Amino acid sequence: MTSTSITDFASLLRSAGTQDQPQRLLFTFTQAQAQPGGQGKSLTPVMCADKLPDELDSFETLMEESKQMQTHWDVVFVAGLAGQEGQPPAAQDCEAPLRAMVTAIEQGRIDGLLAFDRSGDLLRFS
Repeated sequence: MTSTSITDFASLLRSAGTQDQPQRLLFTFTQAQAQPGGQGKSLTPVMCADKLPDELDSFETLMEESKQMQTHWDVVFVAGLAGQEGQPPAAQDCEAPLRAMVTAIEQGRIDGLLAFDRSGDLLRFS
């Protein structure tokens, strides 16, 4: 998926549905926490999930499902994982990519990820 064609969550879902290979969407939910000394905030991963694009019809659906986890989050990062031979990745194939995604976020390497706030607005980090 190219992030340039994605302007909101609905376009993310459309883009995922039009890829050459079926996608599974990887989500890492983070909390904004104050940095020591009050020098801004850092985003700390608090939970992960994976979904097939057709399991979500809107950002509101994702919000409702995340509320069931009873963990507050501020920003959700999203990446796509492509399948093979016309089949989407199996749920068990998502563990290692989700761990890598968490590590990347913890290290501040978020340039290849999409991010949305709790309102569903696409965020841009500089």
